[in-house]
Amino acid sequence: MTLDTLDIEAALTDILARCHELSLRQRIASDEAHEAIGYFPVYFPEEIVHAAGLLPYALLGGGNRIEVRYADARIGSFVCSICRSTTELGLNHSLGEMAGFFAQPICDAAKHMAGIWGRNFPQQDPQILALPQNVNSPAATRYVYDEYQRLRAILAEKVGRAITDDEIRASLGVYNENRRLQRALYAIKRDDPSRLSSVEAYLLVRAGTRIRRERHNALLREALDLLARRRVRPMDKPRVVFVGGFCEQPPLEMIETIEDVCFIVDDDLLIGQRWITEDVPEVGDPVWALAESYIQRSASSPVQYDARKPKEETLMTMLREARAEAAIISAAKFCEPGLDDQLALSRRLDRERIPHLVLEFEEKMTSFEQMAMQVETFAETLLFE
Repeated sequence: MTLDTLDIEAALTDILARCHELSLRQRIASDEAHEAIGYFPVYFPEEIVHAAGLLPYALLGGGNRIEVRYADARIGSFVCSICRSTTELGLNHSLGEMAGFFAQPICDAAKHMAGIWGRNFPQQDPQILALPQNVNSPAATRYVYDEYQRLRAILAEKVGRAITDDEIRASLGVYNENRRLQRALYAIKRDDPSRLSSVEAYLLVRAGTRIRRERHNALLREALDLLARRRVRPMDKPRVVFVGGFCEQPPLEMIETIEDVCFIVDDDLLIGQRWITEDVPEVGDPVWALAESYIQRSASSPVQYDARKPKEETLMTMLREARAEAAIISAAKFCEPGLDDQLALSRRLDRERIPHLVLEFEEKMTSFEQMAMQVETFAETLLFE
């Protein structure tokens, strides 16, 4: 049975509506809370949680639909919004009784979330999953491996049984499929942006933070099949790369504001869902394969220093491979790693004479009129200069 154009659009609309509902979900379902392992959304090995039969739950903050009331007494107002609103979600009981909480030392604010969580929710046994400061050291892979084995032991104690290598290999297979599907999604966005908008791609990826990976794989397969048959009308917009959404996520309205006048053909949004850039080997020691992937196959971001992946060169590669003519460099308010990178990236773009726009965002933003004017002016400059 074949679907006509209207049926295809209706089916895609239904999938995207489900994804949007999932993206807005702030409260963990009561039947899932005891299985949920909360983690900050960059460089976390979900596969080990999945292998334990638990639910990896990315803590993406509260967005612009939450009022911070309780968290102000526990965390400073100068700290980034994602830390403050995540704490608020814990204190207002939206996160229920998660089975565990892991923070990574990607910045000072995230590193201290484990302590804040420990004082307020000690029953969740909050932990810091340490990452190496120098990934270029010969000992870096062993260091990550030992931390991943520590995570494995903590989770094994929670579930009351050992987590076997075969179970982790099976999880690697599930996640490798997910990585391939997300790469296919981003290839469409890059090569045929009229067929798949950035908002749609974002919602499809973000759905994976709230459901088990097997369900997400099925959802992506269905969406990709429909997208291949979608009829589109080409549009003339400037092609831009967006960077700055690696941790705290910009409001969906901000992505829509940019996309009204530009094609976002590549980005670092939700990079924590696709931070391993290639398939992880499914043979040998699976934990070592994961640790090696962090060192050898991980996406660059402002919170990882790797001399082999200079931030400026990474951006140049993104621009070149996406055939983009400009960049939008953004950072979350109070995000020191992101703001630090802005200067270096802007200088490189100036030197290469590549047009770029610098923006700042906060997840709780609700007004976008001024930003819309900036982006429209930028897009007109690209089109008519």
